[in-house]
Amino acid sequence: MMESLLGALNPIAIHLGPLEVHWYGVIITTAVFIALWLSLREARRRGLDPDDLYDFLLWALPVALISARLYYVAFQWDYYQQHLNQIIAIWDGGIAIYGSLIGAIIVVILFTRQRHIPTFLFLDVLAPTVIMAQGIGRWGNFMNQEAFGKITTLTRLESLHLPAFIITQMNIDGAYRTPTFLYESIWDLLGFVLLMTTRHISGLYRQGEVFFMYVAWYAFGRFFVEGMRTDSLMLGPARVSQWLSVILFIGAWGWLLWRRNRSNVPTYLTGMKPTTKKVEDK
Repeated sequence: MMESLLGALNPIAIHLGPLEVHWYGVIITTAVFIALWLSLREARRRGLDPDDLYDFLLWALPVALISARLYYVAFQWDYYQQHLNQIIAIWDGGIAIYGSLIGAIIVVILFTRQRHIPTFLFLDVLAPTVIMAQGIGRWGNFMNQEAFGKITTLTRLESLHLPAFIITQMNIDGAYRTPTFLYESIWDLLGFVLLMTTRHISGLYRQGEVFFMYVAWYAFGRFFVEGMRTDSLMLGPARVSQWLSVILFIGAWGWLLWRRNRSNVPTYLTGMKPTTKKVEDK
């Protein structure tokens, strides 16, 4: 078999003297830059100042990274309280997407209020590119051989018509694993395509609904993928991400329907009305 001739992929992209640059970081950084580029294009169309996105990113990225790590560490505290020096070792993986989203949304709320920007419009602009970045970012998990599922067989993986390099990388600690990273990546990228191809349909979305559709789509898929994983963060017998997915899915649809029944909510394509634009200091 081809995969038997291959070895596991090296998680280190390059060495810069004593510094090791991990593929995990390279992939996530690439995803962020692609998301920023796409968001900037849409921001201009919706009447937002592109400079606001740059300023937002300066705050959101470190907060999201810290909150993602703290979220992960909090639910793995039994381990990290014995290995305090490893708490900052994010280059080895171990960041939680839900943690990063919580941190980023807090920054969005505070930032948009300070800049007098419609919060839901800002979230709508970002949402499709965020789920795209999540889909790309899962390949960082792939390089680290993490976010995998239960033990499976080579025959099963071959029946999925996966490339040999994926099958080889799913051979972890002597056993083939279900590629749940791939399932979530595909789900996220499908969500990206859905939102990108529908948000410009006239009258379809009101402000906030692109964001709520993103939350509902991601939470729905994550619930099932999480159920297949063997490295879930646990709270007693419960998988934290599954319960949070249920809460977010119900909450997103509830809030979307509530806002839909309000007559004063502008459409997404309306963008930032002149009356709501920031008043520049003179």
